[in-house]
Amino acid sequence: MADPLLEVRGLYKHFGGVVATDRLDLGVVEGGVHALIGPNGAGKTTLIAQICGEVEPDSGHVLFAGRDITALPGHERVALGLGRSFQITRIFRSLTARDNVALAVQARSGSSMRFWRPVATERALFDEADAVLAGLGMSAASGLPAASLSHADQRRLEVAIALACRPRLLLLDEPLAGMGAEEAQAMVGVIGQLKQHTTILMVEHDMDAVFRLADEISVLVAGRVIASGAPQVIRDDPEVRSAYLGEEEAAA
Repeated sequence: MADPLLEVRGLYKHFGGVVATDRLDLGVVEGGVHALIGPNGAGKTTLIAQICGEVEPDSGHVLFAGRDITALPGHERVALGLGRSFQITRIFRSLTARDNVALAVQARSGSSMRFWRPVATERALFDEADAVLAGLGMSAASGLPAASLSHADQRRLEVAIALACRPRLLLLDEPLAGMGAEEAQAMVGVIGQLKQHTTILMVEHDMDAVFRLADEISVLVAGRVIASGAPQVIRDDPEVRSAYLGEEEAAA
């Protein structure tokens, strides 16, 4: 079996008396979509934050491409190939979609870091931004202010910003959050295209989307991974059905 692109070893994090990550182990191999599922409060977003360097674990290690990155700040992890979207969209709302992505290209390349006016003179930045937006079906929205975009397009723009950093691993935190059925279907299509060339670790509550997209699924309950495997293995696991999928089906 191939070595994991991302490996989490014994990760532990508590906030006061609440244990959010309980000596958690996780491996994500290169290629396809690895979905992380679990009930609310299971610690999924806290785990993603520790992988990205936004939250410091109390103990344990995060390794990326064989390198221990536990002590690295977030921007250095991005430079190594970690990209991320968030539960709550984070974009520059007053800038156009194109400008948002061009800034991400600029940050990755280190070009003209005196901020905005120099960027406008650098055609290559905007050419790459246009290519990223086109790949996500957003060419028509390129010149529109980000604030004017629909919620679904703002989510897609955030993915474009992450892709502009050319990640080896893209972390998607609830990419379908707040979307209607049609918008969610479109985003599933986008992620399905992305998985052909980018490894994705995805946190998502929409089980239909998870089972359509995932090549591997890990189930997180009370800060621990209780099962990992192919979608059908997870669907048939009695412990998973009791702890999570049964709860979802009962609510359906």
